[in-house]
Amino acid sequence: MARQLSGDPDRLVLIGGRSHPAFTEATAAALGIAPSPVRLRTFSDGAIEAKLEVNVRGRDVYIVQSGQANPNDHLMELCFMIDAARRASARSISAILPYFPYGKGDKKDEPRVSIRARVVADILEVTGVDRVLTIDLHAGQLQGFFRVPVDNLYALPVFAVEAERLIAAGEIAAPVFVSPDAGRAKLSRDYSRRLGSIGAGVAIGDKVRPTQDEASEVTAVLGAVAGRDCIIVDDIIFTGGTLCNMAQAVVDSGARSVRAMVTHGLLTAGAASAIGRSPLVEVVVTDSVPMPADPVPRVRQITLAPLFAQAIRSIHDETSISRLFE
Repeated sequence: MARQLSGDPDRLVLIGGRSHPAFTEATAAALGIAPSPVRLRTFSDGAIEAKLEVNVRGRDVYIVQSGQANPNDHLMELCFMIDAARRASARSISAILPYFPYGKGDKKDEPRVSIRARVVADILEVTGVDRVLTIDLHAGQLQGFFRVPVDNLYALPVFAVEAERLIAAGEIAAPVFVSPDAGRAKLSRDYSRRLGSIGAGVAIGDKVRPTQDEASEVTAVLGAVAGRDCIIVDDIIFTGGTLCNMAQAVVDSGARSVRAMVTHGLLTAGAASAIGRSPLVEVVVTDSVPMPADPVPRVRQITLAPLFAQAIRSIHDETSISRLFE
């Protein structure tokens, strides 16, 4: 049941773009409010128009927009909503980005390439955003691209509850949390610490990318996985190649079963068939992005809306948000 806002509830305005209307509705429901109307149109030449259909003068505006599938259109739509709120004299404007567009473009890993995430940060700041709320950025240091506050939530608490449910149901026992590469090793250790009372373990994959595309190879699994129920933890799935390669490597190392818990399930072309051919029992993703129109077997979605609602409530009530990172 949604808890009432302790701050002035009439000062809070929640609107959403067209990227993920279901998430906007779910977040509003968790806050105990209704999303405010906004008119969004795409003209015949592809140009986008945004008009807020509620008075926002002196009010705090929270704009929900994810960045999947058509990130260019979603980003421009977000910018136009921010600009509309700023020109309508909003007291503050917060961008709620369940999936940050161009988040993987956080570094210059080849000559003469753009650091795309930095460009997105600059665009949002110039447009007039006062705060950004997101979850599981591909690289945490992306927060430093902004000069405005950025709250990068963690899906770990939500997934940890799901892991505890699987353990209580007898579907897994004393799991090993597996990171697909060294860059995610801290994440698997965080899961192990969170569930340390049931003897959770940690393993790490040795992953390499021979080329600059999305393909990868897993050369080894570091850690004891033989006879154990393994859960691969990661931030994002595109085609599913890395995840499925990791799952096969874990099974080849003697694991009893293998699942995955991944925050952003973009599940682009080929992901469904890759997961279907893999040894993965199931893949649990969040609703940071919508599920594909065509069902993907063995993929199950859990919601982040209550977590985002708690964060919005803390921002609006001007209370500490740090408890959500524990």
